Amino acid sequence: MLALDAFERLLWWLFAGSTGASTRAEVLRAVREQPRNAQQLSQALGLDYTTVRHHLRVLVDNRVVVTEGETYGKLYFVSDSMDAHWPALEAILEKSRGRRLK
Repeated sequence: MLALDAFERLLWWLFAGSTGASTRAEVLRAVREQPRNAQQLSQALGLDYTTVRHHLRVLVDNRVVVTEGETYGKLYFVSDSMDAHWPALEAILEKSRGRRLK
């Protein structure tokens, strides 16, 4: 395995090594597709609003997504660091999917 930078290690933990990783990945992909607020994400993904808020908080706390705007209706965007590491995330998701299928 190649040496991982700190952000890649974080991605492994968030998207392959922790509970809720697949939901977090779904939320992140939706944010990348189009910046949205929590309510819009909840509706688009068919997920409970509090579940979406929880995963957004984890993603913000770990600098995977950033926000713009006021409290209600604030929009979520993929961070520059996450955008630069998107290929690494896709590889992590593919590897973790393979482990679940075996």
